[in-house]
Formats: sequence, C-alpha cells, structure tokens
Amino acid sequence: MNSISEAAVNGDKISIRAPRRLLYGPGPSQVYPRIYQAMAQPIVGHLDPYFFQVSQQVQQGLRTVFGTANPLTIPISATGSGGMETVVSNFIEPGTRLGLFVGGFFAERIAEMARRHGAEIVRLDHAWGEPFSDDEAAEFIRRERPQVVAFVQAETSTGVFQQSKALCAAAHEVDAVVLADCVTSLGAMPVNIDENGIDVAYSCTQKGLSAPPGLSPVTVSPRAQDRLKQRKTPNRSWYFDLSLISDYLTESHRYHHTASATLFYALHESLAIIEEEGLELRQQRHKKAHERFVAGIERMGMKMHVAEGHRIWNLNTPCVPEGVNEAKVRAYLLEKHGIEIAGGFGPLAGKIFRIGLMGPLATAEGVDRFLAKFDEAIKETA
Repeated sequence: MNSISEAAVNGDKISIRAPRRLLYGPGPSQVYPRIYQAMAQPIVGHLDPYFFQVSQQVQQGLRTVFGTANPLTIPISATGSGGMETVVSNFIEPGTRLGLFVGGFFAERIAEMARRHGAEIVRLDHAWGEPFSDDEAAEFIRRERPQVVAFVQAETSTGVFQQSKALCAAAHEVDAVVLADCVTSLGAMPVNIDENGIDVAYSCTQKGLSAPPGLSPVTVSPRAQDRLKQRKTPNRSWYFDLSLISDYLTESHRYHHTASATLFYALHESLAIIEEEGLELRQQRHKKAHERFVAGIERMGMKMHVAEGHRIWNLNTPCVPEGVNEAKVRAYLLEKHGIEIAGGFGPLAGKIFRIGLMGPLATAEGVDRFLAKFDEAIKETA
C-alpha cells in the first residue's frame, strides 16, 4: 500500500491547512469551536431515525429564534439565496402581483427571481441606506393592492434594519401574503415573525446564527400554507417545492434529497448555544457590541452610513473617510492580522465598509480588538 492510500485509509493526514481568520465581515461569521466539534460527529444517513430526531429538535429551535409558533419551520438544504428561491418560487407564479420594497442589493435579487417566475412586479424604491417609513409603506400597499408583498428586514448591502409591523398590517388589509428576508437578522436581532405579522421568512446559518453556510431556515404561517394550496400552477422548481421538502422533513420522511447530517449537527449546536445564553440576552449582547462599535468609530472621526435607530446591530456600515482607499484597508487587515471585512458594492462601492460583529466576536473584547486594528490599517494605508 503506498503512502497516499495509507493516509486515505488510516485518516492520519489531511491534504489542506486552511488559514485562521477573524471573520468580521458580513458573513460567513466566526464559528464557535463546539460547532466544529459537533460537525466531527459520525455521519448518519438522510433517512436515519437519528437524523429525523435532530431535524425535529432543529425545527423547534428555529421557531424560538424566528419568534413564531408556525408548525412549518424547517431548514432548506441550500444557502440563504436558496432560501430566497424557495420562498419566491412557492409564492410567486405567472401573473402574481408582487409589491416589492427595494433599497439594496438583496431586494434587487428578489426582483430578479420573481421576474423569472413570471411575477408582475410593482416597486417602491429608496436610495441604498434609507429605510421605508410606516406611512409610505402602507400607502404603497393600499395603492397597488398586490397579492404578495416582499421586503428585506436586514439589508446586508446597506446596514438598514426595516421595521415591518405597519407594513404587514397594510398587506393583510389587502389580503396579501408578506415575505421577509431575515438572512442577516436571525439569531442576532429580534425577528419576531408572529408579532410583526410576517407570513413567510427565510434566513441562513452563516450570519447571526454563527454556523457554517449551507442551510437556509424557512418559516411559513398557516395562512401562507393555505395560500400555497391555492396555486393555479405547479412550482417551476422541483428541488425547492415546499410541499415535497416538508413532507420529507416533517411528515412521511420519504426521500426528497440527500440532506447533510453534518450541517444539521452544526445548526443544532448553534441553536443549543443560543438557548443556553438566552435569545434576548444574545440579542442585547449584539446591540451592546454595536453601540460600542459606533462610539469607537465616532471617536475615530468617522460616521455611520445609516441613521441611528435604523441600523442592523450585527452588520455595521461606517462610511469610508475622504482620502481613504477601502480596498487597501481591507487588504492590510487580512494580510497583517488575518481579519476579514467587506466593502460596499453597487452604488455604495468604495463608500462604506461592511463590518460584522456576530456570535463569538460580538463582545466588548471583540469590538476593541477590531477597532485597534482598523485604526492602524487606516493610518498605515493613508
């Protein structure tokens, strides 16, 4: 037996050594060590009774972080964009009138997906970084009377958190179903699906939940399930058909796809960590980290892109100071300190930094460590 096959059989060597990073970007976020340990557990099959036991516990944990009692709350085997495609493909069919609030990149992605599924799209647009007021949101919905309303609760491209209770109330007045992108907010900010009146929402695992990417939590209200049954045409996507996925995960357990036990273990451990800390305490920890970050940024003479009161706690967007090259700052942080952050794109390219404070990094120590290196990077690259 040669050395390569011996290594493969015995498992005493691996072929890669990934660099250690501090993930202060908009995602993926830093993963807790015990989540890595959970992922090292033996793989079971996607039809194994133990897999469905884990899946059931994951579903209950997701109801807690979503703030919902929805029975249909499941992880989709896909990244956050797959969750978006799941929601769009199930609730949009040719001719569906979609009222869409657009103020960033990911709202535009919803628009593109909806267009491909045949939606009739009516839009309310804002500059990237500005939230929609309750009054204008309600007026738009009452005027356009869409069948489906979609918005991004936490817009990763801008740093805006969108309040939605009045928006949802207006949508229900015209009998519309409300779809929400909670990709960045889930696990770090109050999502409050039931309290806000959101009918359908999707998220991801690699941001506020601080787990690896690969699953997309989705929750669907009974009201939305009833609407789903009224579809006139089959979902154009077989893989993302909620009726098939929910049957596999929650009812008959008939084979639909080969779900990753490893990723379910990771999400299970993430939700266990949240339960142990307490969801409200975890959210407040992210809020305090955000406030500490903003105070530090302001001491450095910088300002935030989004107005106070409308900011995502775990995804901060300070403006790039005049004369600073944000690409050089990001490259310096990565090369010198192994710190990853992101810049803006679209109309915000070169104008903002996107800095995540999520999970294990959302602490006073994590904020202070970052600010010291960030200040150094700005000065050294000037």
